[in-house]
Amino acid sequence: MLITIDSQASDPIYTQIVREIRRAIVRGEVKAGERLPAARVLADSLDVNMHTVLRAYTELREAGEIDLRRGRGAVVLARERLDAEVAAALNRLLEVAKRKRVSLSELHQAIDERGNR
Repeated sequence: MLITIDSQASDPIYTQIVREIRRAIVRGEVKAGERLPAARVLADSLDVNMHTVLRAYTELREAGEIDLRRGRGAVVLARERLDAEVAAALNRLLEVAKRKRVSLSELHQAIDERGNR
């Protein structure tokens, strides 16, 4: 799993980490039951504070995407299939975004911004 962050971006680093981990899960780079890197290891590799990574992991835990336990680390949980209505709406959104030439990163950012309101 490759995580890249942009220190010049307007969104916080922990949000970028959350987004990158979610992308890795969706792409199948990290599967249910697999462990994520230890917070200290990931922080060192990204050259960020360990508490930044822990905040990202906490957000993923609260969203039900990972299990986070002291001493056992962060483990990816199995994802439930999308509800049919949500999947249809997502497909429509992707079609419109493609037609309007909105990049996936712009779409992700817009969803993150609106989802955090």
